[in-house]
Amino acid sequence: MFWDNVSGIYDVFVNVINRKTHQKLKKIVSDLIEPDDTVLECACGTGFLSAVMAQKCRKLTATDFSRKMLRRAEKNCGGYRNITYAWADITALAFPDDSFDKVVAGNVIHLLDNPLTALSELNRVCKDGGTLIIPTYMNKDSKGKISGFAGAVGKAGADFKRQFTLDSYEKFFLDAGYPDVKVLMAEGRVPCAVAVMKKTRGFKED
Repeated sequence: MFWDNVSGIYDVFVNVINRKTHQKLKKIVSDLIEPDDTVLECACGTGFLSAVMAQKCRKLTATDFSRKMLRRAEKNCGGYRNITYAWADITALAFPDDSFDKVVAGNVIHLLDNPLTALSELNRVCKDGGTLIIPTYMNKDSKGKISGFAGAVGKAGADFKRQFTLDSYEKFFLDAGYPDVKVLMAEGRVPCAVAVMKKTRGFKED
């Protein structure tokens, strides 16, 4: 698996290559977390968002499909006692309905064959009145040109299924039944858009 293979070097991308974006992304996500929140994080990677959320929330469940990424996250976040780690498939989550105050899925939607299935699962496990927080790298510019980053990482094996612009990312959630979606930008070498919305009962998977 590509993500198992890059787990040992992914922190270089986070902390060096795309540091500016990730510093802003951490601030955006941290500001959305409250002290009494129970939080689910899907696609936690090496834990750079896990750490900032653990500082703010009551309890965090950090999950990933890559077991090596998950082990790296556990090592990086070893000082936080309010984090539970678990392997998870974002398209078939083993959590009951209405379990979490906040549900976070970072930089994964563009990698999935069936992103709406994943979104449906994130929505399902979020409590009524809870919030979904979904950051994703912007892999196309406003003219529709695929970024050099997306092209290079795709050739390396990341296999991006979608390349979003800011407008197409917002439309993705509007079409899925989230009329209240707001998109916040973390600018940098590889910019990241953070979609923020309340759980909906009007989800449209088709």
